[in-house]
Amino acid sequence: MGGRLEDKEKIMKCTQCGAMMEARKTDLPFKLGDRAIVIIRSVPVLECRSCTEYLVADDDMQRIEKMLERGAADAELAVIQFAA
Repeated sequence: MGGRLEDKEKIMKCTQCGAMMEARKTDLPFKLGDRAIVIIRSVPVLECRSCTEYLVADDDMQRIEKMLERGAADAELAVIQFAA
């Protein structure tokens, strides 16, 4: 599940089931280490209308990676808002 999106305009069909993808925002969990989980809220993705597949744009994923580096590694659970 999940992948990187290189060009939002060109990819409109799900690679798993062939259904149409639609732009939306969703919350994504990331596991850091053995005990820490960071949830990033309102991440822009292309999500399949039929299955659970989604794509994240490369530039958005780079921002997420930076957020996770700065994230609360010492907390067991952290929730961070993705700001456009």
